[in-house]
Amino acid sequence: MLSANWLLMLLGGLFSGLLAGLLGIGGGTVLVPLLVTFGSTPVEAVATSSLAIVMTSIAGSLQNWRMGFLDFRRVLYLGLPSLVTAQFGAYLADQMSDYLLLTTFGIFLIFNLFLSNLRQRVAAQENSPENQVINPILVRLGTGGAAGLLAGLFGVGGGLILVPLQMLLLGEKIKVAIITSLGVIVITAISATFGHAMRGNVLFYPGLILGAGGVVGSQISTRFLPKLPDKFVSFCFSAFLVILAVYTFWRALSSY
Repeated sequence: MLSANWLLMLLGGLFSGLLAGLLGIGGGTVLVPLLVTFGSTPVEAVATSSLAIVMTSIAGSLQNWRMGFLDFRRVLYLGLPSLVTAQFGAYLADQMSDYLLLTTFGIFLIFNLFLSNLRQRVAAQENSPENQVINPILVRLGTGGAAGLLAGLFGVGGGLILVPLQMLLLGEKIKVAIITSLGVIVITAISATFGHAMRGNVLFYPGLILGAGGVVGSQISTRFLPKLPDKFVSFCFSAFLVILAVYTFWRALSSY
């Protein structure tokens, strides 16, 4: 059923890539509901989304590396703990019922609204002397571990956790946090994809199509769409998350 909708999946991947470049998020918030709509089970949607995110995040990180902006030390400090927690997230996703996984994903979407607001507040205060690093090693372990858990459990990259926490707890500038986050997402997504592939949950053909669309979309958005007003972007992001959350809760109720 999924393979017959390859054009719609390509467009869906393109849309997720546009959002990734415009809003600084991974693609899972778009791809998971999209795959569920096309007929995959929730755990297959989570697993396949991870594969698509691998492609999108690698493309973006390579571009950052070519421009000399990517610090591999920052990426490794956050990425290494995610290798373990992503496997745990994939295990949990495989054990949860469709109803519970969709419901939890819907709650996560709503939680993202609060995280995005936190990110905006921290961005406005990024030059404040109050932003001091406290226990940086533990902060990096906890932040990277949380991102990996979300990657395995929900099929998202973890950028909505990584960016605000780097700024809030590590005192990073927003541009550095975004670039580092994308590099860490490469690690979390690969780990999550591997964990799900070992359990037979990844749909490789749809994932490759979605990822190809995401690569193109992210390239377009990073070049042209950032010129939009910040308030308009913020409103679109919040409205989009609410719509997705309502739809996800409805799918959860239907599966129940």
